[in-house]
Amino acid sequence: MSEHQISKVNYVIGPDGSPLTVADLPPPDTKRWVIRRKAEVVAAVRGGLISLDDACRRYTLTVEEFLSWQRSIERHGLAGLRATRVQQYRQ
Repeated sequence: MSEHQISKVNYVIGPDGSPLTVADLPPPDTKRWVIRRKAEVVAAVRGGLISLDDACRRYTLTVEEFLSWQRSIERHGLAGLRATRVQQYRQ
């Protein structure tokens, strides 16, 4: 039998183009979710730095909330994460 190893990513490229590590992620007790913090969490999950389950558990998010952030980035870029403009971007 062969051993299976899961390779853990040490960093991903963050939304601003710089390397993003687990230490750079927002703290677990984050209350104010600005665009940059949301984008960093989405980039970390997409890049395999943390799993979706880990992100949801760490930040007390629902899967639906995380997926809405991801969809907003895909459809409207980082501006889609702006809470004050959410009605403008909804379809």
